[in-house]
Amino acid sequence: MPNGSFIPEFLLLALADTRELQLLHFWLFLGIYLAALLGNALIITAITCDHRLHTPMYFFLLNLSVLDLGTISTTLPKSMANSLWDSRAISYWGCAAQVFLMFFLMPAELYLLTIMSYDRYVAICKPLHYGTLLGNRACVHMAAAAWGTGFLNALLHTASTFSLPLCQGNVLDQFFCEIPQILKLSCSHSYLRKVGLLVVSACLAFGCFVFIMLSYVQIFRAVLRIPSEQGQHKAFSTCLAHLAVVSLFVSTGIFSYLKPPSISSPTLNLVVSVLYSLVPPAVNPLIYSMRNKEIKDALKKLILPVTLQQQ
Repeated sequence: MPNGSFIPEFLLLALADTRELQLLHFWLFLGIYLAALLGNALIITAITCDHRLHTPMYFFLLNLSVLDLGTISTTLPKSMANSLWDSRAISYWGCAAQVFLMFFLMPAELYLLTIMSYDRYVAICKPLHYGTLLGNRACVHMAAAAWGTGFLNALLHTASTFSLPLCQGNVLDQFFCEIPQILKLSCSHSYLRKVGLLVVSACLAFGCFVFIMLSYVQIFRAVLRIPSEQGQHKAFSTCLAHLAVVSLFVSTGIFSYLKPPSISSPTLNLVVSVLYSLVPPAVNPLIYSMRNKEIKDALKKLILPVTLQQQ
């Protein structure tokens, strides 16, 4: 391939060699996708329809569910379609769209998780200042900042990635378009500038993670002062579940983009990418809401009238 020639399409990683395994991959990803769609759609519906949930905590949760829906819809449908139709191809512009959306939605989600940890910190540690620090306008501004920062981040990374000349073929060792895999195709030393951008992004992500950890340390200290052991157990179980998903999301994401080439392999790339791109959108509805009494009550109010009408 001539230096810097235009690549009309990329070839994604083939997750299976036989037709039976391809169909198994399709049904497995379809199950994950439908579970994520259902869980996040129920959260969005419950928060939108129940006025009692029109609070800062649930406003941020609604934004998180929208981001989760976008993230998982960026990668899975194309991978499922390729398995169903026995194909590996994705167009150049389709690949660029995947990169843009992933670098828009996933950083925005991390920033939003950081805001949510601050919301919980203020609610538990500074309850008297909650209305002042997290009024309606402040919440809208913080959510808009998360979305806007993610959008600018996506513009920067997509433009810098696809401005590189590619001459090392068009095969990507991943089931979606991931920047480290595209950089392997570059034939220019200017890709080092792109690696620098990834390092800066990873540092920002780590900074958000540290802020989240510090917020939860303060929350745990406040929870330990709760006289009720049942209240302590409930708070700890919820907070630890939040931290587990955030830790998985941040650590696997940073590892995927900054791991040295010497330990890179298709299997490792696949496992890590599934952990940071598919697991959080599918698990977040369970952790953040399905264990939440207010959400469950709102869903019951929505579902019971429909059930009674059918009967």
